[in-house]
Amino acid sequence: MLVIMQDEAMPLSRKVPVLLALCLSMAMSVCLAADVRVAGLFGGKAVLIIDGTQRLLKPGQTSPEGVKLISANSEEAVLLIAGQQLVARMDSRVSARKRSPEVNEVQVWRDSTGMYTTVGSVNGLPVSFLVDTGATAVAMNAQQARRLGIDFRVIGQPSGVTTASGVVNAWAVMLDRVKVGDLLLRNVQAVVLEGAHPETALLGMSYLGRLEIDNDGRLMTLRKKY
Repeated sequence: MLVIMQDEAMPLSRKVPVLLALCLSMAMSVCLAADVRVAGLFGGKAVLIIDGTQRLLKPGQTSPEGVKLISANSEEAVLLIAGQQLVARMDSRVSARKRSPEVNEVQVWRDSTGMYTTVGSVNGLPVSFLVDTGATAVAMNAQQARRLGIDFRVIGQPSGVTTASGVVNAWAVMLDRVKVGDLLLRNVQAVVLEGAHPETALLGMSYLGRLEIDNDGRLMTLRKKY
């Protein structure tokens, strides 16, 4: 355990072909295509050909295929498909792709020594981490800090850190970016210890405390908070 002691998001006759190529990113990375053509625009309504089937939609209506008409006039139709609002204009083509949900969690397995270790980065440079919920902050030794380009003696605030061997000299610093998997956090407090310890950088609570943590004894899951 480390304890830091600091010193201080149109008419029907005028048919307009507009192709909307849509990919719906779903679980298991399955993509489904919807072929949508605007066949007519009149009286605030739209005639759409969706996957070969003609649909007459009024504003607010959704076709069985999931295409919703938001509004329509003599020049364009505003459609909602897969959560995206698209404008189908005269003689234009538009396409949409719904992006797969971001992966906002990381799983860390207990290793053969009983520890949770993982690889991440600090300020864009790779770092091996020991996940330590008992550490107050991200911690590293002086050599690791120098490799990461952290001039701790200049930018750091002198502090003391209590370790199993007693109190050692340390410097409190602020890390611009700390990332594990897709979990990127900015402005993460850290401490640099004088000497060769810890041998592996500690991923402490200044990072972990900003995440949700589930631990079943052999698997630790880190997840972004919402």
